[in-house]
Amino acid sequence: MKKQTFIQGTMILLAAGLINRILGFIPRIVLPRVIGAEGVGLYQQGYPFFIVIVTLITGGIPLAIAKLVAEAESLGDVKASEKILKTSLFFTLTAGAIFTALCLVFAPFVTSKILTDERVYYTFVSMTPMILIVAVSSVYRGYFQGKQNMIPSASSSIAETLIRILCVLWFSYLLLPKGIEFAAAGAMLGALAGELIGMFVLLWQHERHRKSGVLMPVNDPTNQVSKEGMSIFKRLMSISIPVTAGRLVGSISYLLETIVTTQSLALAGVTKAIATAQYGAMQGMVIPLLLLPGALTSSLATSLVPSLSEAAARKDYKTIHKRMHQSLRLALVTGGPFAVIMYVLAEPLCQLLFNNGSIADMLRTMSPFALFIYAQAPLQAALQALEHPGKALFNTAIGATIKISLILFLASKPEYGIYGAIIAICINALVVTLLHGRSLKQLLGFRFRWLDAVKVGAGMIIMAAAIQYLFIHLPWSNVMFLQFVASSFVGLVIYLSVMAACRLIDLHDLSRIPILGTWIGRK
Repeated sequence: MKKQTFIQGTMILLAAGLINRILGFIPRIVLPRVIGAEGVGLYQQGYPFFIVIVTLITGGIPLAIAKLVAEAESLGDVKASEKILKTSLFFTLTAGAIFTALCLVFAPFVTSKILTDERVYYTFVSMTPMILIVAVSSVYRGYFQGKQNMIPSASSSIAETLIRILCVLWFSYLLLPKGIEFAAAGAMLGALAGELIGMFVLLWQHERHRKSGVLMPVNDPTNQVSKEGMSIFKRLMSISIPVTAGRLVGSISYLLETIVTTQSLALAGVTKAIATAQYGAMQGMVIPLLLLPGALTSSLATSLVPSLSEAAARKDYKTIHKRMHQSLRLALVTGGPFAVIMYVLAEPLCQLLFNNGSIADMLRTMSPFALFIYAQAPLQAALQALEHPGKALFNTAIGATIKISLILFLASKPEYGIYGAIIAICINALVVTLLHGRSLKQLLGFRFRWLDAVKVGAGMIIMAAAIQYLFIHLPWSNVMFLQFVASSFVGLVIYLSVMAACRLIDLHDLSRIPILGTWIGRK
């Protein structure tokens, strides 16, 4: 199994992430046109509880597996890597089966008493089988990431996205005549089909490597009760439990955000149907668009864990600082132009994508805080990889408390409404990111290069001015699509030129990217 470098692994996941984000926007664009904003709201309200359950089972397992496998691989112990895989599978399969059964049994209670719209029941039941599927997939993803081979995870995620696109739209369309709640459930069944295919791809990749002799066979059923197996299990739990606790704070925060937002809108005098539609617009359209560049930060975070784990084991703090600067620089440079486009061209963008320019103000309000969101993932991954997940947990908990409190206070006021929730989410992103940065400074003496932020900010301002001017003065005033594409493209070229002039685009890093490195002509 070929091991990739940090940059190669990041770029493989980045390519897959960008493909997935772009392809994933097909149902994001088409689904609101099929089932409407209210249907999207029902579809989105089903997710938070599911995420809480999945986080409870697998929240820290992939990271723990990646860390332990990376350590074993650094010692050349392939057999230990396979034992880690099997022990992890035993745990997640058991926990996944139990929670899947519990969710099916308690679905009526959850959807009628905990969630705010009883029509979510059908969506909730449709997504419950995904718990077991995601549990298995998370183990294999962590295993391959620990070996620093990102290709299986990338191919799995692309296959999952392709099937999801087809099935989400197809199933929701087929079930729409039965009612909007059944159409939302159909969309969730499409997501289930995608997860299933993604899991099969990971299983196939592992079997292919095993048969080729690259992996050791996993065929000792007694290992699960052996002392060695229990030792691995204890190590997995020691790493994963604090990480799971940290991520559980975020997942529960998301669930509470859903409940508190809809209830606060009701206090503000908004009807349940309108509140569901507004929540669907925010969570199903605006925020996914805002998080599109998150493909980079999630790729950085995933590749950062084994890389920092190996460096920390060697006490190589120079490499740790180098990787952190690389990650933050790439997050800011790549996220900057997206934030500019979403702010300056918010209305034409929403009109072109969703045929709904009225949600542009939501996007414009959130876009200035996008860079904090993009920088947050590498910072949190660093805290976890350096075995300080407790600090990430504490920071996330503070941000979640502030967010939920602000939603309850602001969204319940008629003058704010849904924008109260948006303001709260933006402040949460700012607070958590700054707290993560402060924690790394205390642990490592890590100092962010503020000059890089100034350079990125200058490039963003220049790009914004160019886009604004071009969009108004281009000769295709009657063709919004051409205006949008042309002005965005020219603005992006100008931005990249500024970044290159400021030396924020590192050709040495680019030379290590597969294929592109050969073209550049460096090793």
